[in-house]
Amino acid sequence: MTSPTVAGPNTAVRAGDGSPSRTGTARRAPSRWLSRTAVNGTLLLSVLYTLFPLVWLVTAATKDSGGLLSGEAFSFKGFDLGHNLSQLAAYNDGVYFRWYLNSLLYAGGGAAVCALVSVAAGYAFDKYSFRGKEKLFGVVLLGVLVPTTALALPMYLLASKVGLVNTYWSVLIPVLVNPFGVYLSRVFSASYIPDEALEAARIDGAGELRTFWSIGLRMVMPGFVTVFLFQFTAIWNNFFLPLVMLSDQKLFPLSLGLYAWNSNTHAEPSYYPLVVTGSLLAVVPLVVAFVSLQRHWKAGLAAGSLK
Repeated sequence: MTSPTVAGPNTAVRAGDGSPSRTGTARRAPSRWLSRTAVNGTLLLSVLYTLFPLVWLVTAATKDSGGLLSGEAFSFKGFDLGHNLSQLAAYNDGVYFRWYLNSLLYAGGGAAVCALVSVAAGYAFDKYSFRGKEKLFGVVLLGVLVPTTALALPMYLLASKVGLVNTYWSVLIPVLVNPFGVYLSRVFSASYIPDEALEAARIDGAGELRTFWSIGLRMVMPGFVTVFLFQFTAIWNNFFLPLVMLSDQKLFPLSLGLYAWNSNTHAEPSYYPLVVTGSLLAVVPLVVAFVSLQRHWKAGLAAGSLK
């Protein structure tokens, strides 16, 4: 007579008979699917929320005043983009494109100089030792906490003292220094510039300025590009400082010029196509800057994995 077999603790349980491992896997699968769906749905809503104003801007720029006021901005019916562009170029002897060049000067030149100054200052704070360094850096960090709008009136009073009000310099000089850029550059310098490389350059006879320009600046180029893009965007969208400093329309940046046109839309609806089409063209430099310079960010992200 065969004795019954008793299942021990090490006896395997056959699949399909309600084993705990199979049940646990079956329960985890729907939860993973639900969590993945929730994440993807949230990302999709975020993308739609981000693209919605841009889509409206693209379609609205193809409308005349009647199409914009009738609420048909999201359709391409009555496509009139060419006429809007010609009106924008012809209005007031092409003052819009003068504003465009002014914005490129303020944002491009100011951001480039600011990024260079910030990287040089961050490099000095990181690589050199001098008396009061940390206290001075603390003052720089305090500057990050001060809003730029709070400094507009003091800067106007200083500019009026030296006769710079209503000039290009009144907008350019205040944007050449960025405390947050100095802090960020010090972080990049500590991460990307090894002390051994600088010592090797000094042994080869390179001076401090040559060492920074030929070695330090090239190694910290991702930080330079980061500060440049941050400052370029900030200056391009800057409104309050030009509003305080400038009264001559020929010196206006795009932000202030479009604001002046938008203030006239209630009395003159013909300004609506000019404002919308001008706003569409104003987005182009920001997109071009981010797309063309993103490869430096990718290089910086991969730099940490290389010896």
